[in-house]
Amino acid sequence: MGLFGEIKEDFLNVYRNDPAFNSKLDFIFNYPGIWAIAWYRIAHRLYNANYKRLSRMIMGVNHIITNIDIHPAATIGPRVFIDHGTGVVIGETSVIESDVLIYQGVTLGGVSLVQGKRHPTIKKGVVIGAGAKILGNITIGEYSKIGANSVVVREVPDCSTAIGIPAHVIQKGRCKDPFMHNLLPDINKEMFEYLLKRVAILEHILVVDNKNVLEEDLELENIYESFIKAMKN
Repeated sequence: MGLFGEIKEDFLNVYRNDPAFNSKLDFIFNYPGIWAIAWYRIAHRLYNANYKRLSRMIMGVNHIITNIDIHPAATIGPRVFIDHGTGVVIGETSVIESDVLIYQGVTLGGVSLVQGKRHPTIKKGVVIGAGAKILGNITIGEYSKIGANSVVVREVPDCSTAIGIPAHVIQKGRCKDPFMHNLLPDINKEMFEYLLKRVAILEHILVVDNKNVLEEDLELENIYESFIKAMKN
């Protein structure tokens, strides 16, 4: 597919799939992400043709206009949509496959100053929540989901959901589930609830020793072991 065919497909992707889209006039005023991708595609062709200074200038102007920072050397596949877009950063050696959805404030960054592949690879169909940071030469598997404001420093398998700082995989093998931020578990809240229940049981044991307390303690231990296992995945 040619350059303008790729850009046309990016625009059609938004037209067909974004429920907030009302008219073609919206493209001019309300979709900085799609314009950032369009200018990236031009700059990327120039970069590969060894017009590197010109490509960097184009993306510099794009950054000023859209507040989206994309290195022209990054590899971005078809139908990638940056929704809202403010504050998105995509590093030089990032690879983003097709049909990826990126929300505002996302960073695909590096953790090394060594030359070579130092930015993430995002496989097809991934959804990256607002403010998430994916750092280093790691791979986010196909159709996975990254929760808002998560910091991902380890690889995420296909069809998984990862949340937290640092991010932990909380669900696997669920490619077709919708990404509902309001239904994601609060890991810190669950840990505090466990600690409070543990303290209550220990206080109860000091007052009276009975079978019910021991059963509650065993049940809580099972919950804790399941929690720790999920954190290690």
